[in-house]
Amino acid sequence: MGNLPLVYVKTGCPWCAEALEFLDDNGIEYCTLNVREDPKAMQEMIEVSGQSKSPTMVWSDGDVLADFGAAELESFLRDKGVL
Repeated sequence: MGNLPLVYVKTGCPWCAEALEFLDDNGIEYCTLNVREDPKAMQEMIEVSGQSKSPTMVWSDGDVLADFGAAELESFLRDKGVL
């Protein structure tokens, strides 16, 4: 993964698709893990965020944004100085 943010997603999740589209549109690189296809990834997401909803992002500095929409993602990225 390196220094890229990690985004936990679920197949068919409209908020996940919106989040990935927002990241793509803003040229922000990331890695994804699909928690519906990978039980280990689901367990990791629960451990880092304390919940099981997606999308969940773990930024390269360890900060976590859980169960978010595009507005929360935009605010989070502004706070990180990315936008």
